Amino acid sequence: MPGNSSRRGAVRKGNSRKGPQVGTGGHKRRSLEGKGPTPKAGDRPNHKAYKAAQKSEGGKPSGARRPQRSTKASGELIVGRNSVLEALRVGIPATALYVAGRIDSDDRVKESLKIAADEVIPIMEAQRPELDRMADGTPHQGLALQVPPYDYAHPDDLLNPEAPGTQLVVALDGITDPRNLGAILRSVAAFGGHGVIVPERRSAGMTAAAWKTSAGAAARVPVALAGNLTRTLNDFRKAGFFVIGLDMDGDVELPGLALATEPLVIVVGSEGKGLSRLVSETCDQIVSVPMSSAVESLNAGIAASVTLYEVARLRAQA
Repeated sequence: MPGNSSRRGAVRKGNSRKGPQVGTGGHKRRSLEGKGPTPKAGDRPNHKAYKAAQKSEGGKPSGARRPQRSTKASGELIVGRNSVLEALRVGIPATALYVAGRIDSDDRVKESLKIAADEVIPIMEAQRPELDRMADGTPHQGLALQVPPYDYAHPDDLLNPEAPGTQLVVALDGITDPRNLGAILRSVAAFGGHGVIVPERRSAGMTAAAWKTSAGAAARVPVALAGNLTRTLNDFRKAGFFVIGLDMDGDVELPGLALATEPLVIVVGSEGKGLSRLVSETCDQIVSVPMSSAVESLNAGIAASVTLYEVARLRAQA
């Protein structure tokens, strides 16, 4: 029938779902064209072999999500313009200086930036909300200094017969104020000491406050970490050291210290409790610093400083 033949020969247009579409000529021809050899699995960015190779080489796979910037770092954070500047001035080791964007600069900020640049400390710009989180509510004034964890020595490192002069070491027993540790470090450096020993537990550690109080001495005097202070003191005794403890009720007064010229470990107890029982029993002598009856006791840092001075004086006279 004529009507049927004309319908069969007609081209469907518009939204027809069947038959050839307008303008599709050549699509099949292009789809049949060769695209070259198939790349190896390790060369295809979306293949797991490529991603595994990038990961093993330390690279980042193509198209991988960029990691979010982390504001939490290990170690300790010093915040505030005065604190940051003082820390930089005394040479506290730092891994980064964080500066708030659009900070109102003053002399403290300028000097902090200059010292950081001179010491090749990375200077990182951070938004104030980030600094607020890093400082955990402490006023930071737009500056924060990241301090890495302190690298403690081993007590055996202080058993060095080749060290110049007669060996002199200070051990802390129950001192929890890091400023006392910093002050003792400063005195040890001033009077020819060779190191400081601190217990792992219930003792001050090398925090930013200790670094600051030491006024740079912490960079020259090693601090060793003892798992058991009593055992460590016994090890020093076996190595030829004499161990003396400082206590207000000592049986020997400091000016008459006959052991001053021998290799010494001076143990300083806490201001409130003094020496612990086991440490006291380990000491060869308990030494007291004579003072006026109007004063009950000396600060631990001052007592250590007076003793170190007297030992240095007696050694110089020997």
